[in-house]
Amino acid sequence: MLTVTDNARTAVDSLAEQAGVPAEGGLRIAQSAEQPGNFELALVPAPQPEDQVVDESGQTNVYVDASAATALASLQLDAEPSTEGPGFVLTPQG
Repeated sequence: MLTVTDNARTAVDSLAEQAGVPAEGGLRIAQSAEQPGNFELALVPAPQPEDQVVDESGQTNVYVDASAATALASLQLDAEPSTEGPGFVLTPQG
């Protein structure tokens, strides 16, 4: 299952708060419809019924679309700061 680093957890919390996302909302990762093999990240007010909840700590809501779960299973979500805001990256679990 996809894991979430502390950096990514902090970035998701910050972005969700700035965007006014409700408590049950969070970051959703799904397969890109336009670019197969790529993923889209979006802040959502709530998960879709088939989404997996990946943050085991229960502190940050990160959801993975069921169709993307297998492709993301061995990866971790991390965030790197930039002047435009955090940039999310998917890297192999270490």
